[in-house]
Amino acid sequence: MKKTLFLAAVLATFCQMASAFNLQEVKVYSEAMKKDVMVSVITPDSYDGTKVYPVVYLLHGYSDNHTKWATDGHVGRLADKHDVMVVMPDGGFSSWYFDSPVMPEYKYETFVSKELIAYIDANFKTIADRGARAITGNSMGGHGAMYLTIRHQDVFGNVGSLSGGVDIRPFPEKWHIAKRLGTIQEYPENWENNTVINMTHLIQPESLNIIFDCGSSDFFYEVNCNLHKKLLEENIPHEFHSRPGKHNWPYWFNAIKYQFLFFSDRFVRE
Repeated sequence: MKKTLFLAAVLATFCQMASAFNLQEVKVYSEAMKKDVMVSVITPDSYDGTKVYPVVYLLHGYSDNHTKWATDGHVGRLADKHDVMVVMPDGGFSSWYFDSPVMPEYKYETFVSKELIAYIDANFKTIADRGARAITGNSMGGHGAMYLTIRHQDVFGNVGSLSGGVDIRPFPEKWHIAKRLGTIQEYPENWENNTVINMTHLIQPESLNIIFDCGSSDFFYEVNCNLHKKLLEENIPHEFHSRPGKHNWPYWFNAIKYQFLFFSDRFVRE
């Protein structure tokens, strides 16, 4: 028993030494929203100021915050493994990463796609190129990653989604979406124009590396399958993965490692 405990302690120490990434929190001022936004930033163990890095922007889900992917997703291990930075902004309790047409104080699209990118490139050793940027997220964040990328293909060259709300129209009463777009009865055009599955015609040919994933018991499974089918019909290259699983952290903890591998294999590096 003592020998087993000793070996476990040695293994834990080795794992801590092997993953020496740095996690820090920064405040990024948003001119668009007139407030500071908290952002968690992970730099890999190799980060010493002598070279530049690709960046994975990682968006959290509804009701979570900028700390969730670091604490529950343990993505620091992936930053070290793939030698990338990871940037995790606070997207608010339920922003859905929109510049809200009905609540002008909500401008999270502008914050993530413009202000945050500019801050990270100015203050960290990044490769300031769309080919060296990826964005992904879970649930609300999966919607956000796809939505922002399609609208800003000059900024992001790689995109993913984990259990993303890629069609919000079947859920008009859920997760405060109506607070950001107005009700679907009063503002149907907002719902039609701001749901990912209706935006695929905007994807430029051969412009994006796309990967998305959803568990077969997830309430977003059907809308993700519909997006996969539509992308096939439109001959848009992508990877879609599904395994048994629900809308929860055990599923995302497993799935995110495949997305980091996908991005790492496709990043522009210097």
